[in-house]
Amino acid sequence: MLKFTFAPIMEKDIQSVARRTIHYEAQSIQGLEYFINDEFEKAIQLIYHSSGRLVVTGIGKSAIIGQKIVATFNSTGTPSLFMHAADALHGDMGMIQKNDVVLIISKSGESPEIKALPPFIKNFGNTIIAMVGNMQSTLAREADIILNTTVSKEACPNNLAPTSSTTAQMVMGDAIAVCLMELNGFTGNDFARYHPGGNLGKRLYLKVDDIFLHNEKPRVKPTDTLKEVIMEISHGRMGATVVTDDQNIIMGIITDGDIRRLLEKTNEISKITAQDILTSHPKKIESGSLAMNAMKIMKDADISQLVICGSGDEYLGIIHIHDLVREGLL
Repeated sequence: MLKFTFAPIMEKDIQSVARRTIHYEAQSIQGLEYFINDEFEKAIQLIYHSSGRLVVTGIGKSAIIGQKIVATFNSTGTPSLFMHAADALHGDMGMIQKNDVVLIISKSGESPEIKALPPFIKNFGNTIIAMVGNMQSTLAREADIILNTTVSKEACPNNLAPTSSTTAQMVMGDAIAVCLMELNGFTGNDFARYHPGGNLGKRLYLKVDDIFLHNEKPRVKPTDTLKEVIMEISHGRMGATVVTDDQNIIMGIITDGDIRRLLEKTNEISKITAQDILTSHPKKIESGSLAMNAMKIMKDADISQLVICGSGDEYLGIIHIHDLVREGLL
């Protein structure tokens, strides 16, 4: 059986090897700035004005990078699909439609599957963009537009395993995606439409109404006694109660912290009413607002409860910081 021997690093050198890896990969990214040229702009304009999709293909590690790039394109408004270079030669070429632009990713530009693709793609009449790290390669010669992702050295100690080169490919893909986002005027609302699930979707879609309607609605009148205030806070389980007038208009808020501070100052509590200890003009947010906006208000004001109001300061409900934690927003 074939055996490989490696010169092991000393434990004390582990951190230096990691730093060296990061240094090489950072250099590969910085070097990309010099490759942002007219060819890059031509590629962006081609994709932007295309009435078709962007078909991304590659093999090996470049194929994995291609799949990530496709995911980024699709989530930022550029319709894309991934086609594995090996599978393309065995039937998947049918994925390419008349007006599609094809992006081929390869470090060497000389892999057999990569070299075989351009003639077939050109027979379909599609334009080829090559993201390649070898400007003298077959792929570079066959492509209509070249995106240079050459790196001086892989981070791999043998200068073999794709490390710096795949980092450069990913960053170049991100540069393309961001340029297209800006050309398309892609907004946060657009982003929300493509990311409805998970915590990200909640950040973009979840409304305060989705939360407060499931909570208790603690409320007291300004003339209610301190005992009635304490009982309402305990019953509502929100750590606070809102004080409203007879028309359900918000007058203020009383938190359990307000009551603790009161009891530290005085023992004469029999005649204290809600209006004596309320905090007027409490922080509020209107019904229909994003939960993310509610979280920002609570963080900026360093508060745990936020009052939900309707038109004319009508009291609708209350949310607690724990609600936002439970929803994964904080």
